[in-house]
Amino acid sequence: MAEFDVDLFVIGGGSGGVRAARIAANYGAKVMVAEEYRMGGTCVIRGCVPKKLFVIGSHVHQEIEDAAGFGWSIGQVSFDWATLVANKDKEIARLEGAYTTNVEKSGARIVKTRAVLEDAHTIRLATGEKVTAKYILIATGGAPNHGPAVPGIEHVISSNEAFHLKELPKRIVIQGGGYIALEFAGIFAGYGSDVTVVYRGDNILRGFDEDVRKHVRAEMEKRGITIITGCTVAKIDKHGRDFTTHLSSGSSIASDQVMFAIGRHPNVRGLGLEAAGVAINPANGGIQVDGWSKTSVDNIYAIGDVTHRTNLTPVAIREGHAFADTVFGKRPVQVDHATIPTAVFSQPEVGTVGLTEEEARAQYSHVDIYKTDFRPIKATMSGRDTRVLMKLVVDGTSDRVLGCHIVGDCAAEVTQVVAIAVKMKATKADFDATVALHPTASEELVTMRTPTARHVRQAAE
Repeated sequence: MAEFDVDLFVIGGGSGGVRAARIAANYGAKVMVAEEYRMGGTCVIRGCVPKKLFVIGSHVHQEIEDAAGFGWSIGQVSFDWATLVANKDKEIARLEGAYTTNVEKSGARIVKTRAVLEDAHTIRLATGEKVTAKYILIATGGAPNHGPAVPGIEHVISSNEAFHLKELPKRIVIQGGGYIALEFAGIFAGYGSDVTVVYRGDNILRGFDEDVRKHVRAEMEKRGITIITGCTVAKIDKHGRDFTTHLSSGSSIASDQVMFAIGRHPNVRGLGLEAAGVAINPANGGIQVDGWSKTSVDNIYAIGDVTHRTNLTPVAIREGHAFADTVFGKRPVQVDHATIPTAVFSQPEVGTVGLTEEEARAQYSHVDIYKTDFRPIKATMSGRDTRVLMKLVVDGTSDRVLGCHIVGDCAAEVTQVVAIAVKMKATKADFDATVALHPTASEELVTMRTPTARHVRQAAE
């Protein structure tokens, strides 16, 4: 008899867990995957995918407004929130089915139930069944974090509930200044809601390049979104179907909905980690792992948001694939977490890869900045008051491009391609030698010749 029931037991049927399961099964491993909610995880079910669908739909009204400048006369238009939600649900159900089918085709078995560790090799299912596994992979992702409890917090929704609202709120208050808060601010504003963003910091998008932060805020405010920084939500009162949000500054805001998007925490509670001896990283609250995604227990690994390293779906997928290659394919692979491109599907959109100006100046003695801020060609006809930002951060000593930051239409698409060059350590001369593709906004990336700023750190005496 086999020493273990399965070679690999994966806890979590999200993007990272699914990739690991499929690749391990392709290598011949006997694999079981436990998912207590829906296959696909945060990204597919209540994250990136439905978010992007909502973002695309929210652009339509602006496109209709812009059409007039190009000669189009469009009559009365209407929007139905319920139709949007229903059609989104159909697409998510289709994707969930595809995830399930792909896992099962690989030969892995799916159990739709909660799984808890009893020891380093034993998993107890909510059905009462116990399974032993040679290796265990934890890929349970993250969950919304509402932060310290405030009076009335029971009235607050997260991004999870935002995808299933029965109706579009006329007025909404969103606390947070990162990816999720700004993306939903643009979504609701695009569909016609009056949106107020409340953030505790001095400006939105903490951790992003300072020029990006300023530019996005200015553009969002042009579009009618109110952004209040330097304060937090202190209390929420409910009056029938309405809410009054009291701020730490002493002011208050009336709305039909209040949403918190102040971060996500690793989904580690109730997994039996202590019983198995799996350590938590005290610095971030996620499962502690090494460069191979191995936990403090030799046969237990963890990937994705539950480790709280780089919380992006493609990173979880890459980590899951690398784990399967290393453990079951005997092809050791470590994931390089440096120079990972990322996008914020705010309105306007942000795409960024590599170092910010501030990070570069802290690490390099000579930093050159190439920056342009211009009106896109579409706006010259539509009349819309909007501008695009493009910025390159360059090591003035080696000429290597350290970072690229874009704010404007299709920023994410452009950044994905530029990320290849940045990852390959392309120089500014390489960018300059590339012929511009005209007329595009992205041609600015290969036509900026004169630094807009030059920072040289003097050597210590």
